[in-house]
Amino acid sequence: MTRISIRAVAVLALGASALGLAACGHTIEQKAATGAIAGAVVAGPVGAAVGGAAGAAVGHIDKPHR
Repeated sequence: MTRISIRAVAVLALGASALGLAACGHTIEQKAATGAIAGAVVAGPVGAAVGGAAGAAVGHIDKPHR
């Protein structure tokens, strides 16, 4: 494998794990924080913002409607 393809596989694997971690937690705040941490590990500050937004979105989707 070339260096670029190894890097692409690593980024895709880390991205998939970040999306999985964004769903962890019980409250919206916990899910947003977990997503931000996972995003920061994968892509730095921009990843933290995207991961936090993804975690918050998952938290709102899982929230029961009354």
